[in-house]
Amino acid sequence: MIMELTIRELLNQSIRYLKNHGVENNAVLDAQLILSHILNVDRLYLTLHRDKRLEEDTINQYNKLLKLRAEGMPLQYITETQEFMSLPFKVTPDVLIPRGDTEILVEYIVDQCKDIEDKKHVYIMDIGAGSGCITVSLAYYIKNSRLWAVDVSSKALKISRYNARLNGVDNKISFIQHDILEGFPEDKIEGLLDIVVSNPPYIPSKVIDSLQKEVKDYEPHLALDGGEDGLKFYRKIIAEAYKYLKPEGLLAFEVGHDQSSSVAKIMEQNGSYNSIEIIRDLAGINRVVTAKRI
Repeated sequence: MIMELTIRELLNQSIRYLKNHGVENNAVLDAQLILSHILNVDRLYLTLHRDKRLEEDTINQYNKLLKLRAEGMPLQYITETQEFMSLPFKVTPDVLIPRGDTEILVEYIVDQCKDIEDKKHVYIMDIGAGSGCITVSLAYYIKNSRLWAVDVSSKALKISRYNARLNGVDNKISFIQHDILEGFPEDKIEGLLDIVVSNPPYIPSKVIDSLQKEVKDYEPHLALDGGEDGLKFYRKIIAEAYKYLKPEGLLAFEVGHDQSSSVAKIMEQNGSYNSIEIIRDLAGINRVVTAKRI
């Protein structure tokens, strides 16, 4: 016997299933987005065609993905999509899911670049590029930008390259596989960069197992683990970045909710930076720390 359900019937059944498995707050939206993904339609289509009957193969595909969501897999990994800075990005478990907090960092840099866009090029390096959300967004919104995307993970860089092509900026970006803890990549860039930006791993190692299930069980620990106190990448980048920045070049970080004063202190103690600034996100949390090379 062939099982068929209407879109309305399938969604109602799926919403109950998700709620029974602890996906309480977003059950309706998640069920809709997963079905939209399977059918390759928008959510409005589901409303306008609620009485359309779906074939068994489609229902089976949908139920497989629904089960993953019920088990805790983030929706973005299921649909392999996440919007960031009004741009589309592909995401997989090889990269962190782009978050709205990081848009504060990107918006700040775009705003700062208004003063230097009359130059032939604005040279930017993104350390720990991951999905490429920062690199690609900066390439898209800063007209004269030329960027280097650095990540230790070849799998992450593959996703970054895809997202650069997806958004039409791959000709502006060089992708470099490199471990920043071993120093900056040797690419004849000393004294060349206008901006070094990073949203590095900043979760203290001992805290990772206490994070919510969607993060600790599915997002890559390589992109989360910031060492014993969460600050090891900040120390390394701050210690090295000034050699690669032009005078007055900008160093800009996203930081954890309680790390801004510690990162600012590391910058101050280094002695190669001034004009240290801490910027709050929309929730009032200190989210971005910046400084300029002396």
